[in-house]
Amino acid sequence: MTDTTLDLGPQTRVVARLAEGVREEHMAGPTPCPDYTVHAMLGHVLGLTVAFRDAARKDLGATTDTSPQAGGLPGLGPGWREELPKLLDELADAWRDPAAWTGMTRAGGVDLPGAVAAAVATDELVIHGWDLARATGQDYTPDPAALRTSHDFLLAAANDPSRGGGIFGPVFAVPAEAPLLDRAVGLSGRNPDWRREH
Repeated sequence: MTDTTLDLGPQTRVVARLAEGVREEHMAGPTPCPDYTVHAMLGHVLGLTVAFRDAARKDLGATTDTSPQAGGLPGLGPGWREELPKLLDELADAWRDPAAWTGMTRAGGVDLPGAVAAAVATDELVIHGWDLARATGQDYTPDPAALRTSHDFLLAAANDPSRGGGIFGPVFAVPAEAPLLDRAVGLSGRNPDWRREH
């Protein structure tokens, strides 16, 4: 990681806009993540937003100690349309504090340097933003700085022999000349050509 910090605000606003565009008829539909419907993906995004906000604040506890697979993170309650944008704003604001990027913190039950936690949070926002956009038929233009951070993070993970490939599953081969977003999506184990069925 570099010594420079990244403002997550532009990407959190993109995700908030996508969430606003989700309609009730989308909720039970599939996403590029086979294990997640749109409803479940939104719940996951809400949970990771809380977890990485608290990781930035070094407010360690249940929200930062719980693996996403273990459950126990905030679910998608009836007021999620009002709650999620506020939480996304809080996430971005928490990472604007330079102290968030220093020292150690925890997310998903894993201890990691603050700067690495920021990269993970950024990657989650970029890739799950794409998931939501594709699952609901919305246009998607991630924040360019966040996209570069996500791609670099995923590329480093894919090239780490101790991981045995990508973080989220086997890397999906994408041409080297493909757009950066497609390459990041491929590194995340997704097919950039995934489209929801109409």
